Amino acid sequence: MSIVPLIESGPVVMAHALAALAALGLGLVQLAQSKGGPRHCVIGYAWSGLMIGVALTSFWIHDLRVIGPFSPIHILSVGTLVGLALALLAARRGNIRAHRHGMLWLFFAALIGAGAFTLLPGRVMHLIVFGQ
Repeated sequence: MSIVPLIESGPVVMAHALAALAALGLGLVQLAQSKGGPRHCVIGYAWSGLMIGVALTSFWIHDLRVIGPFSPIHILSVGTLVGLALALLAARRGNIRAHRHGMLWLFFAALIGAGAFTLLPGRVMHLIVFGQ
């Protein structure tokens, strides 16, 4: 295991990966703690900010090109931004069920699911975890 491939991948990929890893850790903390208090809100806003960073940086990563410079993963990035807005709006409106559902979907699909694809051969995270 070596972080050299991440360092060599450039600042955008590095920022993207570090924000995703931080969101993963913070998301696990959020899942493990009680919900609804001030701590939940602070961690939730921090997690949301990290997820916005992950989604936005993805638009400058073009390793997989399907439609011009974009790939299907960029559709997930748009979905992440929309999903975050809707989930936060649901919480503000008191619709906790919709908030919970949206945030869980974002954690498991947009973070864990998309993150799993980074472990495919040829990807930076594959090189970090499994080597050459």
